[in-house]
Amino acid sequence: MAAPGASGLSGRVELSHPPGPFTVAVSADGRSRYVPIISLSGLSSARSYVAWVARPQLDSIIKLGRVKNGINRLREIDFEKFNVLISEEPSGRYVLRGQSPSTRLFPPDLLEFSVGGMGQPRDTAMHHHHDAEAGWPMVPTSPQLTMLPSEMALRPAVTPYLPVDSTAPVARASRRLRLRDGDTLHLEAGIVRRTIKGQTYTLYAFNGQYPGPLLEVTRGSQIVVLFHNGLPDSTTVHWHGVRLDDHFDGVPGLTQVALAPGETFTYHLRFPDAGIYWYHPHVREDVQQELGLYGDILVRPFPLSGTERGRGSEDVNREEILMLDDLLVGDTPIPLGLESPTHALMGRFGNVMLVNGEPDYRLSVRRGEVVRFYLTNASNTRTWNVSFTGARMKVVASDAGPFEHEAWIASVVIGPAERYVVDVRFDASGSSQFLNRVRGLDHLYGRFFSEVDTLGIITVAAQYVRPDHGAAFAALRRYPPLIADARSYLDRPPDHALILTLETHDLPFVTQRLMQLDSIYFAPVEWSGTMPMMNWASTGRQVRWILRDPATGLENTAVDWRFARGTFVKIRLVNERRAFHGMQHPIHLHGQRFLVLAVNGVPTENLAWKDTVLVPAGSTVDILVDAANPGHWMLHCHIAEHLSAGMMTHITVD
Repeated sequence: MAAPGASGLSGRVELSHPPGPFTVAVSADGRSRYVPIISLSGLSSARSYVAWVARPQLDSIIKLGRVKNGINRLREIDFEKFNVLISEEPSGRYVLRGQSPSTRLFPPDLLEFSVGGMGQPRDTAMHHHHDAEAGWPMVPTSPQLTMLPSEMALRPAVTPYLPVDSTAPVARASRRLRLRDGDTLHLEAGIVRRTIKGQTYTLYAFNGQYPGPLLEVTRGSQIVVLFHNGLPDSTTVHWHGVRLDDHFDGVPGLTQVALAPGETFTYHLRFPDAGIYWYHPHVREDVQQELGLYGDILVRPFPLSGTERGRGSEDVNREEILMLDDLLVGDTPIPLGLESPTHALMGRFGNVMLVNGEPDYRLSVRRGEVVRFYLTNASNTRTWNVSFTGARMKVVASDAGPFEHEAWIASVVIGPAERYVVDVRFDASGSSQFLNRVRGLDHLYGRFFSEVDTLGIITVAAQYVRPDHGAAFAALRRYPPLIADARSYLDRPPDHALILTLETHDLPFVTQRLMQLDSIYFAPVEWSGTMPMMNWASTGRQVRWILRDPATGLENTAVDWRFARGTFVKIRLVNERRAFHGMQHPIHLHGQRFLVLAVNGVPTENLAWKDTVLVPAGSTVDILVDAANPGHWMLHCHIAEHLSAGMMTHITVD
């Protein structure tokens, strides 16, 4: 908007996506990063102009650079709430001012507080108010959040469920199983007991291990898995990211029948691609995965030769394979929904952070040691922003293989079901903290705040490591393009598109009202459960998450796409800005691999094969699918509660 007296001037600021290895750009402490692209008109050619960015309180002002009529791409910014100002030189007079969408976050007026202070209407209270006999304990809330009385009265309108078995065996730590071509693995899903931070829980596990066994195989090998369902519920096993035969993909209703308690199934697995993969159930993941059914698969390149040399582990001192997860617990374990998932709006965020099933990861290294970390996000909902203090880090690979070139990074943004491989060098003796650092948002007061979780401690000894891989670590390797003409698809229209949105009905009045207020601004990522009561009380009966084909209007499982084997298919994923609740979605495609071509129209400069991509709220992501594996394949959001609330479709590769 123009200042008084500055007639004929206009401008627009696009907050563009900074290129990088992740679809979400944040600083190491979790602040969103933007590249401002300013389009201006009406500026006098006889004067010069400068762009500035300032916090609303004017306690910090940064010069972005000189601007002129037309398009101006300026330096990156990472303020949360900010104004963009255009000044005239040499007078310093401001002639244009723009406000970031986040500045529209204001506390509600007195009427809204009054509404929030009311109890629920009688008919709503019957369904949502606390009933001691209903078995719902109070969900934990952050002390940094402001909660209204009517929010605190909400409860899910489903039956609470938690397995309870005091005779179940105590869970064991995950073991590494090295499997050769032709080997047979016996795998069982069953009930275990675990004590975490003084509380004992009944949980699920594969082979009694939490997480399940780490399977190490070589590329090109095949194994047989004899699976037994020892759970009280039906289940299957999905081999996430593996391009196997579709009838062993573990999707009930599409490729196999769900296994009833006590039943068995034989999976025949083949591993055509090196990378880090994982396995988990595909029946009520919001329950079964949350309770511990997951494990990693490491597929090693073999033989290690040609362009693959240097992508293995010969230039690191050791490898660490880490599965990230979180559990939601209060004074007692917080139950799950029996008939339908709870937390259907945002997903179930936990408050106890786990690395390989433990709340206090520990590692001892020597000074100068280079550690290759394989990171898998096995949580239901949480997107992590992890880093190591006092250590330099570079990203090497993603879900299904290496990046085209290694890159220095300050932190790893990893959405549910994604995997990243990073090399970290610990140069300083003492200790390094493995941290998750994000920014929460108090929606009621429109206030950002810091959330820091210490996931583990790396103790660095004073003596230097031998051999020293410092020189190799300092080099950023580059590799040939993954496919010769990937970037030629950038300007081509998409072959298909999906709109990511939702519909709701019968939500409590206070939830509807406060969510409408919140819709003026959506952060690219909901990093934590900052609407705990409203989210908890929303169930899959009230919330339906949608994948919509805009060309046909068909939604979810009614979408029927067919691709010819051996073709590349460009798909545009559009996370609808006008949705009732905008939220990021980690979209996973079974049985295939793809490249992330662009985020909000900004080309990806560093490609890697992936099977899961995080689509930020209000954003558009273009992917290029390598339709090489014939069969019927599911495509869905990997937030477990969104999947259980309908957010899934399927494709056929002929």
